[in-house]
Order: sequence, then structure tokens, then C-alpha cells
Amino acid sequence: MKRFKFLILFVCLVVGFINFAQEKQKITVEYSGNTSTSPDVEDGALVFLRDKSQQVHFIHKGVNVWCDKAIYYEDQDYLEAFSNVVMKQGDTINMVAKYVEYSGKTQRAYARGNVVLTEPQSTLKTDTLHFDRIKQQAYYNTGGTVVRDSSGTITSKIGRYYMSASKYQFVQDVVLVNPNYTLNTERLDFFTENGYAYLFGPSTITGETSKIYCERGFYDTNKNVGHFQKKAKIDYDNRTVEGDSLYFDRTKSFASATNNITVTDTLNNSIVKGHYAEVWREKDSVFITKRALAITIQERDSVYMHADTLMLTGKENNRITRAYYNVRLYKSDMAGKADSVHVDHKKGLTQMINLSRFSTGDAFSAKRKPVLWNLGNQMTGDTIHLISNVITEKLDSLKVFENAFLVSKDTISEDGFNQIKGKRLIGLFKDNELYNVDIIKNAEVIYYLRNDKNELVGINKSKSGSINIQIENQEIVETRFINQMDAQLFPESEFPKAGKRLRGFDWRGEERPNSVEDLFKDDPPLELPTIKGLDAYVPPEEFIDDEVTKRINDAGKATPKKENKAARNLPKKNTVTPLTEREKKQKALNEEATKAGQ
Repeated sequence: MKRFKFLILFVCLVVGFINFAQEKQKITVEYSGNTSTSPDVEDGALVFLRDKSQQVHFIHKGVNVWCDKAIYYEDQDYLEAFSNVVMKQGDTINMVAKYVEYSGKTQRAYARGNVVLTEPQSTLKTDTLHFDRIKQQAYYNTGGTVVRDSSGTITSKIGRYYMSASKYQFVQDVVLVNPNYTLNTERLDFFTENGYAYLFGPSTITGETSKIYCERGFYDTNKNVGHFQKKAKIDYDNRTVEGDSLYFDRTKSFASATNNITVTDTLNNSIVKGHYAEVWREKDSVFITKRALAITIQERDSVYMHADTLMLTGKENNRITRAYYNVRLYKSDMAGKADSVHVDHKKGLTQMINLSRFSTGDAFSAKRKPVLWNLGNQMTGDTIHLISNVITEKLDSLKVFENAFLVSKDTISEDGFNQIKGKRLIGLFKDNELYNVDIIKNAEVIYYLRNDKNELVGINKSKSGSINIQIENQEIVETRFINQMDAQLFPESEFPKAGKRLRGFDWRGEERPNSVEDLFKDDPPLELPTIKGLDAYVPPEEFIDDEVTKRINDAGKATPKKENKAARNLPKKNTVTPLTEREKKQKALNEEATKAGQ
């Protein structure tokens, strides 16, 4: 029996302690200059006023509230604070406002009037703010501004601050203004401790010298570097870089791109494509590889150049293009191949260069010599120079240095080739067609001579110091031999079979690219890296979710006949347009802008 009485006593003590502890968890007043009741407030409520020495001071579970005036509803453990309100949570969160409501039961606060929330890395300013201490979240939907010294100022219509993660989640009309750039987006997750910004939906970052667009991206506002995906592009002055994944370093004025890249130079009317690229703005240079393709846009006929690697350097008035390793050229009336190509756009000079790492005795060296096809003519040599008129963008002349060889198929015979060789070759163009050729030094010719009826007269084989050839409609109409040493006209039946080919003859017509697609026919299979990509956007949960709703409802159960003050001033649900809809709208706007610019 004594044990039972002791147990009853113990239970009573525990219950009393719990009740006492619960009472201690209610809002308590630490200081008040004046305390009273008022007929203007409901029964049971107390009015607290400050005095000349200090403000009214309340405490609740680690939160301190100071104000000039307060009304405390004890039965609902609910506080209204007026004028110069300051609310502090620990040493990290500080909020000031003109008016604050706080429920000790739900631990939710509502603030309005010049609200300023300060944490170690940022300051939030808004007109109305909701603060949930249990979730450790602050929320606004009437527009707000966040200031972070190193990142800039962020404004948005809707925002939420997650205190435990030091993270802001901004929604709708989001703008980040930094002295060096302005960021516009529809969704922005921003971490105040490290300055990381995650962009979702149509987004732009506009600086003095660049503009970035993407629909999913990451930007480090401290280091000024970022990764961008989904329709990503960077505009550098008159150059636009597009790709599946872009990297950008603002401090270094550097950008790189991976997979399905296009670099468009509007000033020089050129496009470069590939699957990996680097762009240095200060050096005005572009490096691109993995099926690199350079396109020089001309009025009627563009020039295409494909290589393992392409480099474009220099300002528009002094632009240099370098292409190396298995370079191929295509134009409707011209094609070519070389180990490497060097183009000086200011001079209009294109140099097709042979492989220096292979000796002339190499069994495959002839295949590696530069070759140029113009209509029906094939030209080869150790080095080929093409000179263009920089104003008209038409071919002016060509030079073939060392071991020049000009070949064209005879129009009728199956295996007959017109051949001209010498030490050097100089050709002249008119309307991009070769009309005059000079073979200089040690010239040799095999030529199928035909009459007006296209009947074969004979095969001419000659040697001379030099040769001048006139061409019309892709056919030789006149040949002049200078310092002729030997010439002989053979009937076809008497022409020696062993002499049908001059020494060094190499017909490479099967190598000629006949389309843009042909430029890639000998490339090995392309394996592109898999881009993991940035995580998809995770919409925020409702600020007033089921758990919060339960807290609010429970807070009113003790006073069922009174208004549940914990349910006052709840934020309205915001209908936010899904990202996919906004992206469709942005796409339509972009297409309209493109059409308007054409």
C-alpha cells in the first residue's frame, strides 16, 4: 500500500512538473514600463507600454521581442507588437518591422511594414513576411529584396529563406543586380554562405561585354564562374557560342562548350561547329575540335572547312584561322585536302601545307600532299596558296610550290588524263573559274588533242622550260610552250602505254568531297561524353502545409468560442506558371525576334 501511495505521489509530481514546464514555455514578459487592460481589447488581454528607459521586452523559447507597445492574449498565448519592433533568434537572425504578430503555440510570426530580416550573409527587405520558427523558414509573396555585399541585390515577387541551409528560393520576376552584370530568371535557388546560384527557366546574365542565356544553370557569384545547359548560349560582342553544356569564367573572359557546339561570328560572316570549344575574349580566339567545321558565309556560295582541330585568333581586321590534321575543304566549284591550312583573312591568303613529319620517300607521302580540285581540274604540290579578293570574296589566284602537278580527265577516253607538271604553278581565276595557268621550270605535258567534232587527233607529249595554258569552260583552248625542248604528237594507237603517266602522277578524284557530308566520311565514329546535367527544378512545398495547418488548428482548441488568432494573416496560395509553360512562351518570343531580325 505504501508503494502504491508513493507511485501516486510520483505521478502527481511529474504531472505538476510537466504543467509547470508547459507554463514556462508560454510567452513571458521581461520588462514593461506600464501594464494595463483596455476596453478597446478583448477580455483577458493585457496592454504593455514602454517607458522612457527602454522598450517592452518578451521572451519565448530563445526568441526575444522588443517593441514600444504590445497586446498579449494570454488564453491563446498570442502577442501583437507595435512600433519599432525587434525580434531576435539567437545570435544569427534579427528582424525589425513596424508590426509583428506571434503565436507561442504555433511559433509562427507575421510581420509587416518595412520588414528587415538580417542573417550573417544577407539582408532581406519586404513589406510583409511570414516566419515559421519550427520549420526555420521565412516567406514573402508581396515582393522582396535581398542584399548580399559580394553578390549584389536580388529582387523577386515570391521568396523563401531556409535558415538551416542558408538558402533562398526566389520565384517569379527574379532579378540579381551586381556591379558587373544583371541576372534575370524565373526561378533562383541562392545559398548565402557560398554565393551559389541555381537558375531554372528562361534566364539571362547580362554584363558589359557578354550575355548568357540558358534554361538551367549554375553561377558562383563569388568566383564569377558558371555552368549552363538547356538551350545555353553566350554572346561575346559579335560572337555567339551555343552548346549542350557551357562553362563561363567572367574574370578570365573565358568560355568553353561541350557537345553540339556552334560559334557564330556575325561580323566576319562565319560559323564554326564541333563538339568541344574554348573561347578567350581578351585574346579574341576560338579553339574547337571533335568534328570541327568552319563555314565562311558568302553571298552565293559558302566555303566549308573540316579538320580535327580549328583555331581562330585575332580581331576582325587581323583574323587568322588555323586548321590541322586531315583538313578538307568544300565549295560548290572547289574542294581540297591538306594536312593543315593557314588562312590570313586580312590578306585573303589560304595556305594548304604538307606534312613535315613525313619524308618524301614515305610510301604514303603523295596522299598527304595538299590537293585542290577546281571544277574538273586537280592540282597537287608540296604547298598550295590560294589568294582571294577580300572585298568581292572571290578567288583571285593560286600558287603551287614545288612538285606542281595539274591533272584533268580526258572528256571521252576512259583512262586518259591530261597532265601538266613542273616545279611551280601559278593559276588565275575569273568568277571563281580557273582560266590561266603558268607552269614554271621543268614543265612536262601529256595532252589529248581533239578537233571541233571532239574527235581525238592525237596525244601530245612535250617538255619545255615553262608552259602557259588558257582554259575556257573547263577545257584547255590554247597551250604555249616556252623554251620548248621536246615535243611529239602520237596517234592513240602508237602512244606507249608505259608513257601515259608522268612521273609523280596521282589521280585522287575518289578523295574529292562532293558535299558537306563528304567532309566527314573518313572520320572515325564520334563518341560524345555524357553530360550529367544540373538537377531538375524541385518546386517548393506549400509554406502552409498539412503539418502547419494542424498546429494552427490545435492552437484554437483551447478557446473554441473565440477567434483563433493563430489563423490570422495566413499567406494566400500563389498560382505560379509551370516552368514548361514559361519556356514555351520564351521560345515563341525568341522565334518572333529572329523573324523580325531577318
